[in-house]
Amino acid sequence: MNKLSKTSHHLSVCSANYRRIRKILPGFAKQEYKFLLDETDVTASFKIIDKQNHTLLIESAQSTSNSIMEFKFRLQIFLDARLAEVVSFQNEKPVPFYVSKPRSQSLDEKYQQNRMLCEWLEYILLKGRVKSDFLP
Repeated sequence: MNKLSKTSHHLSVCSANYRRIRKILPGFAKQEYKFLLDETDVTASFKIIDKQNHTLLIESAQSTSNSIMEFKFRLQIFLDARLAEVVSFQNEKPVPFYVSKPRSQSLDEKYQQNRMLCEWLEYILLKGRVKSDFLP
């Protein structure tokens, strides 16, 4: 029963992330998107690096003059299932969903990464503005 609830919660987070990404990147129409966050030098960027019929692979990053606040996600978007999942963070190898004895990661690393994505996407929805060079 524990694994079922873990799976159910994971799918809920991935589903919520998909809905947020759809609002931020409507229709996945462009190859690249950039947003300024909260009138600072912080930029959120999204680049579609692979597009198939049912999936997308997106590299997303936050960049700023303060390198400690920079990070990078690689996201797998499942269009039919309407799910968005972090497949790597900071260019690390992907973390399997069920990790029995992780070496360098904590037991809930995958959850933490997807939860961080959730909060970052929410922040972009609240504070993000499209950079002028990316307007149509």
